[in-house]
Amino acid sequence: MAHKLIRSKPQVAANPRVSSGGKIPGGSSAKQPGAKKSNGPAHKHSAWHAMFSNMACRAAHYAGHPLAFLTAVLLVLIWALTGPLFNYSDTWQLVINTSTTIVTFLMVFLIQHTQNRDTLAVQLKLAELIMAATGAENRLATAEDLSEEELEDLHKDYQRRAEDTLDRLKQRRARLKHAS
Repeated sequence: MAHKLIRSKPQVAANPRVSSGGKIPGGSSAKQPGAKKSNGPAHKHSAWHAMFSNMACRAAHYAGHPLAFLTAVLLVLIWALTGPLFNYSDTWQLVINTSTTIVTFLMVFLIQHTQNRDTLAVQLKLAELIMAATGAENRLATAEDLSEEELEDLHKDYQRRAEDTLDRLKQRRARLKHAS
């Protein structure tokens, strides 16, 4: 049975150090295409979005089930076994080609929807952890909103900081080794 997505108002940690900088607590979910704000006016396409989301989640759940795979294998076997009946005609080949093309085309959208939903959920969880952690930089809670250039600069900064930390660790180990 498919699990329904339960939407609730995000809870903000009672940490006086946490500053959202004018952004919505919990990351940038409200900026994502088709995202539903918990306390804002309903989008005019929200019914369609909810229907598609529920259908996509159910379809993705069933498509990932072993029975779906076995059904696909059975259909391909039936198709292959009917080849001699149809003298391996062009129409016979067109049936499998068209079927697989349509299924693949539709699955692309289901997979993308599921991937977007899962990515957003992970981003929200990470944002919550970052904002709740003492000493963490809150700017990382919304890193997905940064431009490619800003992400590269941030990556270089963290790479430099990691190298500095590694150098200090090596120096500390060398001092401990000489002291003993």
